[in-house]
Amino acid sequence: MTIKRIISSSLSPDTEAEDVQEAIRVIFKPSTWQRGRAIDEGEQWFRKYLSASAAVSFDSGRSALFVLLQAFDIGVGDEVLLQAFTCVAVPNSVRLKAVTPVFVDIDNSFNIDPKDLEKKITKRSKAIIVQHSFGVPAQMDAILAIARKHKLIVIEDCAHSLGAKYKGRKIGTLGDAAFFSFGRDKIVSSVWGGMATISQKSKVKSQKLRKIQEKLSYPSHLWIAQQLLHPIAFAAILPTYNVVLGKVMLEAMKRMRLLSVPNPPSFYPMRYPNALAQLLLKQLAKLERYNVTRRDVASYYQKELQNIPLDNGAIYLRYAMLVDDPANVIRQAKRHGILLGNWYHDTVDSTRSCPRAEEAAAHIVNLPTLITKQDAREVICSLTG
Repeated sequence: MTIKRIISSSLSPDTEAEDVQEAIRVIFKPSTWQRGRAIDEGEQWFRKYLSASAAVSFDSGRSALFVLLQAFDIGVGDEVLLQAFTCVAVPNSVRLKAVTPVFVDIDNSFNIDPKDLEKKITKRSKAIIVQHSFGVPAQMDAILAIARKHKLIVIEDCAHSLGAKYKGRKIGTLGDAAFFSFGRDKIVSSVWGGMATISQKSKVKSQKLRKIQEKLSYPSHLWIAQQLLHPIAFAAILPTYNVVLGKVMLEAMKRMRLLSVPNPPSFYPMRYPNALAQLLLKQLAKLERYNVTRRDVASYYQKELQNIPLDNGAIYLRYAMLVDDPANVIRQAKRHGILLGNWYHDTVDSTRSCPRAEEAAAHIVNLPTLITKQDAREVICSLTG
């Protein structure tokens, strides 16, 4: 009997056989888990790729954002503008600095709406966090013009968008700073990890960013071991997920604390360990191939579903669409062995001042893109069949 592999946008879609082999190799060398040259190599890759004045690594994207706020002296009493359609980790990182997040509505691309952005600027506004949702670039010309007018810092949230371009320029190079995530379901994955970068025009902050990082601790060996076990475990979990065995293994490993949870209830910024940097280097070498696949699959979805036209500079970490009954669509797909995503089915704005974000949250479904064309056909069949 042939067991059908699960099709998913969230269960380690980036992991290939060589990533599993690398995790196995590294796990037997605990002396290299915390410090090592792979950290420097990963930082140098980002510095060169983005022509940045600094690229500094951390244990997560949320840690990278938290430290960037410190580096730009954003603190108590300040306000930071960000879109309401986002991951809760973003406003939570802002609040940890006793900074007030001010939520802005979105446009048709699920990105921050420049018109609503300007309406919500106050005398306390210090920065704008610009998320490029699902790998689709935001309206950067309009946003940067507003930032210049009001003398605001622009921090690009590139958790979804490594490799995307806006009018020929790489995302992550347009603002004053940027941060990236290497989570288990991001553009490239080392299970956990993040990078903060600072542009050449803000290089005076680079030294401060590095000094803050150097004062942080490395994660424990136990935590690092959990992350290294993740790709190894999923090599067995994913092929058997559709026949219950994979689900049982996943739950058992979580209960035994052999694997960590993707979204812990609290966090404290830490340094990026060398063990995960070694996984990252393998992934970075495949970035362009991964993004070509994502763009091709997104183009197929667009053609089949007659959805909104694609953005030529986008890389489509996930393909987002609005449906009448997302819960039913997700249930129907699950019956076919397909796990669709629902980033972000809850908005983070409690004031209800962002109606388009509320509407998107109520109807959003996102389709996996780092899959084969045959898998993409199955996804379409699960939606239309």
